[in-house]
Amino acid sequence: MQVTLSGIKYDWIENWARIPATRSGAENGRTHGVVASVTGDILVFNQARPGILRFNPEGRLVNAWGDRFGGAHGMTLVREGGQEYLWLTDQNSGEVVKTTLDGETVMSLNRPNHPIYAGDKRFVPTWVAVNELDRGGNGDIWVADGYGTSYVHRYSKDGAYIGSINGTEGSAGAFKCPHGIRFDFRHGKPELYITDRSNARVQVYDANGKYLRHFGADFMTSPCMFDQWQDYLLVPELFGRITILDKEDKLVGHIGSNDGIEKKEGWPNERKYVQPGKFNSPHAMTADADGNLYVVEWIVGGRITKLARN
Repeated sequence: MQVTLSGIKYDWIENWARIPATRSGAENGRTHGVVASVTGDILVFNQARPGILRFNPEGRLVNAWGDRFGGAHGMTLVREGGQEYLWLTDQNSGEVVKTTLDGETVMSLNRPNHPIYAGDKRFVPTWVAVNELDRGGNGDIWVADGYGTSYVHRYSKDGAYIGSINGTEGSAGAFKCPHGIRFDFRHGKPELYITDRSNARVQVYDANGKYLRHFGADFMTSPCMFDQWQDYLLVPELFGRITILDKEDKLVGHIGSNDGIEKKEGWPNERKYVQPGKFNSPHAMTADADGNLYVVEWIVGGRITKLARN
């Protein structure tokens, strides 16, 4: 099956890879994060044991680790001094951790010392963004508490808590599920993009937490996170589609649209709603160096789709 966007053709490869056939994978196994390494390997973060799955470019599982990530959620790949690392968030344990691609923990962040957590408010981290030194940034680490307080917290490169934002800094208003975050360098300086998912929009800040702008309310439904290929911004939307934006954040088009899928009884986990050529519940995506796209979905048992650039 083939899908097309702005003249670019993709071969839809259903079940390009599968999570291991384990009890935890069958009971949950939701595929929540995905990144592409410089070698072309694809790493998937899923709510099962093990949590991290590493596939080679042909889709064969070559390594797996991380039994402690029962609430596997956000996965961010960063590069430091020529080496790749992962930042992982666990929505159940509240863990925010930096690891090597083989599972060695090299850093972890504590819940921020913010007054909002003085009562019964939970810290439920969903994603991490790093203002990478290798790209001219200052190394700051930002953590989205998308499922807890709807705050986004800033840490220094050494892990010291600096401050927080919650959307009220600008004209758009308070975040409602700031689910995924990413530093964007397409305009020559780092800008922090935040998916304000339940408000169906994106808010943008500078590297110091100053509000800049917002967009997307007129064409987005449920933005989850961001990735990039060339100057295109790739945005998986939970309600059954991938949205592609140009360098100016204008809509280029959608891939795999499944309009109204979120309103169907039993969504997303009824397998009758899973069909090639249409997405069910995209939660994360990544692009490799050749422009192939990999999409993982919020569905029991997981779903890993490859769109091979033709």
